[in-house]
Amino acid sequence: MKVQKMPISRTCYHFNSAIVRKPSPSVVNGLRDEDRGDPVYETVKSEHEDYIKVLETAGMAVTVLPALEAFPDSIFVEDPALVFSEGAILLRPGSASRRGETKEIAPVLYDNFDKVLELPQPGYADGGDILVTPDSVMIGISARTDLAGANGLIDQLKKLGLKGEIVHTPKGVLHFKTACSLLDEETILVTRHMSQSGLFEGFGHMILPEGEEPAANALRINETVLISARYKRTIDMLDQAGFLVVPVKTAEIEKIDAGLSCMSLRWFS
Repeated sequence: MKVQKMPISRTCYHFNSAIVRKPSPSVVNGLRDEDRGDPVYETVKSEHEDYIKVLETAGMAVTVLPALEAFPDSIFVEDPALVFSEGAILLRPGSASRRGETKEIAPVLYDNFDKVLELPQPGYADGGDILVTPDSVMIGISARTDLAGANGLIDQLKKLGLKGEIVHTPKGVLHFKTACSLLDEETILVTRHMSQSGLFEGFGHMILPEGEEPAANALRINETVLISARYKRTIDMLDQAGFLVVPVKTAEIEKIDAGLSCMSLRWFS
């Protein structure tokens, strides 16, 4: 299938295609930055099925990949790869236990994109550290994305006609997008801590209510903004600001550090 070339501003949140992967029973052993207890597999499965329905309702054709028992975190397909209308990039996750996921996601990318690139050695990068904005692809240095990986990613982005920009994720933040997300081409949803970093000059900031910082990983898809249903004050704040908000159940998946963006790869084809 030929992928249309589109300006980066269009790729920020206009999508019609997505890839997801079913969770396996081993998901209960997934990595976590904070121990909030093991998730219940059947509930994770139900939440993931609802997530797929939300993507479809937002206007996306969703490719559902089979579960991978050998990789508990493989439900989070955004970490081993990046996709754009211009092409795809296979990444190298920062956690050693996840690096085999790149090989598993590769075939579906070759099926859907004319151009599939690979992150060069050395270095590693997680998709959770990558935020696409109208002007650049921001790459957050973190415990899961190092400088060598970020520089290698910038080189690959250039081959797709895209501009990469290295930024530094504040200490104590797992992934760059754990603490921020794009609401529209001029507005960032952000934790108070991240808002003070100076990384988003030129953007309007919508600062999350105290105690609802995990809601920072929202997901804008076309005209809707997906938000975890747990964070009522954030939902009300965005609703009052005029955004079309869709609450999504993520309480169980969040036990293994899930966010709304990390469970899908999205592009306009």
